[in-house]
Amino acid sequence: MSQFLNIQERGSILILTMNEPATRNALTGNTAADEFVAACEQIKLSKHVKVVIVTGSGPAFSAGGNLKDMKKMLDDNLSSEAIRESYRRGIQRIPLALYELEVPTIAAVNGPAIGAGCDLACMCDIRIASNMATFAESFVKVGIIPGDGGAWFLPRTVGLAKAAELSFTGDAIDAKEALRIGLISYLTSPETLMTETEALANRIATNPGPILRMTKKLLREGQRQDLPSLLELSANLQSIAHKTPDHREAVHAFLEKRKPNFQ
Repeated sequence: MSQFLNIQERGSILILTMNEPATRNALTGNTAADEFVAACEQIKLSKHVKVVIVTGSGPAFSAGGNLKDMKKMLDDNLSSEAIRESYRRGIQRIPLALYELEVPTIAAVNGPAIGAGCDLACMCDIRIASNMATFAESFVKVGIIPGDGGAWFLPRTVGLAKAAELSFTGDAIDAKEALRIGLISYLTSPETLMTETEALANRIATNPGPILRMTKKLLREGQRQDLPSLLELSANLQSIAHKTPDHREAVHAFLEKRKPNFQ
């Protein structure tokens, strides 16, 4: 089987391109989960990477689940327990791996992001889409539920009421509507999608790597902690930040009216 992810390094930016256009970059019935998990493990070990971009090759971002793989489950007459384990050991490892990444992530949505493909985009911190992109939380259309964490990610992205509407109808929306409801942050042409995504990634990557990781941790913890708990964590991390060489450099650069030279 061909490698699912094409991995490119551009300075401190890592680009993960789903590279199975024949299946519209489907996330099941292949090595997608294994490769996403492996890539995220390598990123965790690297202090060099500051930003990760996720995108797709071909006309689609990701079609989500492979319907041929779903049919195989029916034909093989798998038990409910076996199907449950296939989710736990398969596609559900992708949201866990991406969510636990310490560095900022950007989805560059080049085309349709359907079902688990839509959820994959929501697993990233920021989403940029070309005007060829469409989005659909379409599980209900094929008689299943979002088994990949979409019911957790989508409401946090667009709000509960809009997530309910998209999930209950399964309707597709275009990129303009995605921008209007806050599913994406920027809308570009297909020709400029990666240029603009990398420009944003570079703006992020000019900042100190350890501080980016701490900031992302606070944003994540802010989704589940109360304010006093988050303030205590903020004080702890800030005490570390104040002692970093990058903070010292930033203060001196500001006072000397020059650009900082971060390590």
